[in-house]
Amino acid sequence: MIIDDVSFPRGQHCETTTLGALLRHEGLDLSEPLLFGLGEGLGFVYWDAKSLDFPFLGGRVKPFALTRTAATRLGLDLRAEETTSPRKAWQNVVTHLSAGRPVGLQLDSFHLDHFTTKVHFGGHFVAIHGYDDDTAHLVDTAQQGGNVTTTLASLAKARAERGPMTARNLSYTATAPTGRPELGRAVREAVRANAHAFLTPPIANLGHRGITTAAKRVARWFDRAGDPSRDLPLAAMLMERGGTGGSLFRALYRDFLAEAAELTGDDTLRHGHGLYAAIAPLWTEVADHIAAAGETGDQGRLDRAAAVLGELAERERTAMEVLARVDTG
Repeated sequence: MIIDDVSFPRGQHCETTTLGALLRHEGLDLSEPLLFGLGEGLGFVYWDAKSLDFPFLGGRVKPFALTRTAATRLGLDLRAEETTSPRKAWQNVVTHLSAGRPVGLQLDSFHLDHFTTKVHFGGHFVAIHGYDDDTAHLVDTAQQGGNVTTTLASLAKARAERGPMTARNLSYTATAPTGRPELGRAVREAVRANAHAFLTPPIANLGHRGITTAAKRVARWFDRAGDPSRDLPLAAMLMERGGTGGSLFRALYRDFLAEAAELTGDDTLRHGHGLYAAIAPLWTEVADHIAAAGETGDQGRLDRAAAVLGELAERERTAMEVLARVDTG
């Protein structure tokens, strides 16, 4: 069985693409930047651990937090289920599909047939809208092909994978409220809450403090890398093209602030948009320096990446201080 007309054209980030596809099927068509901002999605983490081959630079909040927050802001009825049983996990999906409702899934992209780059990432999201004897029909980002398929066996492996950022066969549905939500207050509240979280991180590898941490450590990445020619370009690719929308999600947040300012007429949001319009290209510059360092072995490119990160830590702190003053009415 396949549910028709489930899609989210030109989706860039997997979690907002999945939520957008579920909501479009409900008749609520919102832009991807708006979903990202309402989900208070912007963040930063410098993550290095013994279990990782190489440090990870992340620009969003933890997986599924964005969906939960956006659901609250929009008044959605979000129903999520997790289980360690593969049989129960599939039955959870089939029950909703049989009722004509597409389902969001969190899984490890490594196992999906349509992924050509095989890297374990347990925080990936897709929407499933049908299946046949051995194939699942999915909605993924435009970069991954949009409406795609994978075998049911590969889907089960992806959902059951354990490790960093994975979930226990997470599936969920979202039901939209009757009528279009009032977005003005919702975007203001989301902006203030996101700014507060970014400015008051509990540890030094998160938020604006995390960018400062990255600035100090990136310059030493040649010593940290097992294979710099592989590890550094991969880190840069994940920043720019790994479902971030470019500039480590800052381009998405810039566009959210522009839409929020248009919705509300709020001058503080316009100011914040201008600040993030200047910030976003600097993240692309960081990624370019990191990739070039891996390709050439030039320590100077890592030093320049570190210098730009130091500037970004200050610029983002200032921008979020401005946005923390948005009037929620």
